[in-house]
Amino acid sequence: MRESMARLTPQFSANRAVREYTEQHYLPAASAYRLRVADKGAFGTRMVNFRNCLEKKWATLHFGEIKVEARGGQHVFEIQVWLCDLDPEAVRVELYASGAAGSAPLRQEMKRVCQLADTPGGYVYRAAVSADRPASDYTARVIPHCDGVAVPLEASQILWQR
Repeated sequence: MRESMARLTPQFSANRAVREYTEQHYLPAASAYRLRVADKGAFGTRMVNFRNCLEKKWATLHFGEIKVEARGGQHVFEIQVWLCDLDPEAVRVELYASGAAGSAPLRQEMKRVCQLADTPGGYVYRAAVSADRPASDYTARVIPHCDGVAVPLEASQILWQR
């Protein structure tokens, strides 16, 4: 019992909890606050404008054709995404797969490779993932992206490919 207490107390102590909360939550929150109030709140204004733009334009986003090829032990996904008049820098396109056997979910950012010809706001995104899992495990999604904005806490939109 004493040995168990000696091993477990550091993991379940108030000191550890306070240290972890300080390092993982309070200090990052203080840094974010300083960033947002700097320059008379310029970042805060930019963030509000970003969120308003997302709210107005998000409903127009949609997926087009999806191609998957097996190449050299990988699945190569190529996906058409219509962002309409939303800036491509305001979003991230990802492949998402639920975690296997208790592991964390896999999130693979896709790269914008070209704009679709004669289609304003239409783009092609590509990414390769390991073929250790079937291609059907992966789903494309579009999520907001803006440096300094906590997604999904402050911008909760997600468009899933169906």
